[in-house]
Amino acid sequence: MKKFRYYLNRMRLTRREEYPDRRSPTLQAVLMVEECIEENSGKYKKAQLRKRLSRKVMQPTFQFILDYLESIHRITYDNKDRIVYIRNSEFF
Repeated sequence: MKKFRYYLNRMRLTRREEYPDRRSPTLQAVLMVEECIEENSGKYKKAQLRKRLSRKVMQPTFQFILDYLESIHRITYDNKDRIVYIRNSEFF
């Protein structure tokens, strides 16, 4: 039991180190950011895109959402660090 608790605490610490001011995004926030990226694919960098959102999102939350969308292969970055939407809904 002690090993299991240690493992859980270690996992939480690792996640905290990765995102020290981590905020858990709501589904509504994730969908809002994804929709904005889809409409403006390849036009804006992170800071510019964050200003274009319909609602304000805190920077750590915004970064967490971008990391999540990149990990599930919905977005990528071009050679000028602009955010590009890559999910093709015809195949899904």
